[in-house]
Amino acid sequence: MALLLWLGLSLLASVQSSGVKNCHRRCRCEVESFGLFDSFSLTRVDCRRLGPDTSMPIPIPLDTAHLDLSSNAMGPLSDAMLAGPGYTTLVSLDLSSNLITEVTPNALSKLRYLETLDLSHNKLQSLSPGCFAGLPLVDVDLSHNGFQEFDMDVFATKVNGEPVSVDLSHNKLASVSTTLHGRVLHIQSLNLSSNRLSSVPRLAGLSLRYLNVDGNPIARIKDGAFAQLKDLVYLSISGLHELQEIEPNSFKGLQSLQVLDLSNNPELKTLSPAVFSGLDSLQELNLSGSGVASLPSNMLTHLPSIKSITLGQSVHCWRTQKQGQFHRQLGQVQHDEVLNCDVEGIVL
Repeated sequence: MALLLWLGLSLLASVQSSGVKNCHRRCRCEVESFGLFDSFSLTRVDCRRLGPDTSMPIPIPLDTAHLDLSSNAMGPLSDAMLAGPGYTTLVSLDLSSNLITEVTPNALSKLRYLETLDLSHNKLQSLSPGCFAGLPLVDVDLSHNGFQEFDMDVFATKVNGEPVSVDLSHNKLASVSTTLHGRVLHIQSLNLSSNRLSSVPRLAGLSLRYLNVDGNPIARIKDGAFAQLKDLVYLSISGLHELQEIEPNSFKGLQSLQVLDLSNNPELKTLSPAVFSGLDSLQELNLSGSGVASLPSNMLTHLPSIKSITLGQSVHCWRTQKQGQFHRQLGQVQHDEVLNCDVEGIVL
């Protein structure tokens, strides 16, 4: 028992906050050691808010894995600003709130291990097609910038085949496009909330599992709007204050979808049964805060896997089995599935 306890303690991370070699005098550097006998270590460097007189690149320890350079008013990100010893081992990099207007084609080219990149709260309006070339990115935050259009192909040149999560929320996007030419883009999560999209963008060819288009000026969702997104598991279409209609077969092809959030769409008053055609895997449907007060009586035939529905002012309905009578020929009790709601008078 004592031996197991000793081994467990040896695996815990230990942190050293001072005496780190090559640490900039105004940065904070911490070495995290882990593994048996502290056999592995990485350095975490915090260089936030260094002031306008700071020149780039900032000297950092040779084994730096995590670097925070946020709030430094860097301006355009040039090829030389992230070069030098210590940068080649970075796994995560925070460049948020830096007034960045441009990322030059080779500005990130030395960061061959970079998985997490935060470029949020800057002034970017475009990205050069090869700016992520050769990077093993898995999480990219581009929210709170000035993009008006965006081509997802910018992620086609990243390496290692790992899926990437992309946040493009709070931009000025009116258009999102893909021109794959036979290639597959491994993007598993895409946040397009709080933009200026007037229709659902065509995202065929993306291996999406999560998609958010909340808070866009979309008034109508058309037939086949989500075509070929067969891997999508979670879809959020909430807070669309102009949404009045969802056409039949709009969700057709979403064979893997489990959660559909249609909450807080006050102008959406009715939904025809055919709207839910093809949602064979859907388990949760959220219509709370919408204008939908009732659902079609044959709802369950279109949603064979549904477990719960929330509608109106937080009225919750769930799937139950209604006890039937003993069937003489089949020799068993038959059950009819129904939706029960926690408020009486709801028409289903």
